[in-house]
Amino acid sequence: MRILLAEDDGPLAEVLARGLRHSGYVVDIARRGDEALALLRGSDYAAAVIDWRMPGLDGTDVIRSARSAGRTTPVLMLTARDTTADRITGLDSGADDYLVKPFDFDELLARIRALMRRAHQAAEPTLRAADLSLDPATNEVRVGGELAQLTPREYAVLELLLRQSPKTVTRTAMAEHVWDIGDEISWNAIEAHVARLRAKIARANVQILAVRQVGYRLVPK
Repeated sequence: MRILLAEDDGPLAEVLARGLRHSGYVVDIARRGDEALALLRGSDYAAAVIDWRMPGLDGTDVIRSARSAGRTTPVLMLTARDTTADRITGLDSGADDYLVKPFDFDELLARIRALMRRAHQAAEPTLRAADLSLDPATNEVRVGGELAQLTPREYAVLELLLRQSPKTVTRTAMAEHVWDIGDEISWNAIEAHVARLRAKIARANVQILAVRQVGYRLVPK
């Protein structure tokens, strides 16, 4: 799942991004508020972690503008401000949760999971194709009722294929959904991930077909 991390403190942003990626997320980093707003408006994120104080626009302005544009991305605000009035201001700007620096990274992860759970439970049903199911609320994939163990990237590929099925997902769209912005992704790398995914869902009554020089589509067997 793709997360936006908006934080102007370079070393902190790198530490947080590294931890989030290690936990299975695809992370886009914005160092300015106006950059964060442009990314929120142009991409679908599972969640966003936004610092209050940033150059360009501060975090509250970013969130207000994103909400005004109709973006419903769950947002966790990071800040050193810890008064009740500050919390109210942050939440009233459209943030869904508020975490005061310094914080424990495990708490950050738990709060992100909680935000995404609430968002999925409210808006996203389980995705199904024949006997294959993917539950966005729990990140569980099942084949014939049995749990399939997928890597985060395999999960992201399958989620995209299920959402678009039976349409073809281009390799460009797949790269943008699964890998970090700026990564150079070869066709062979995408093909390798799809091949491993095929093997893990081989018992399902669906198949992933390659569309030559275009991408992939998921269809019934």
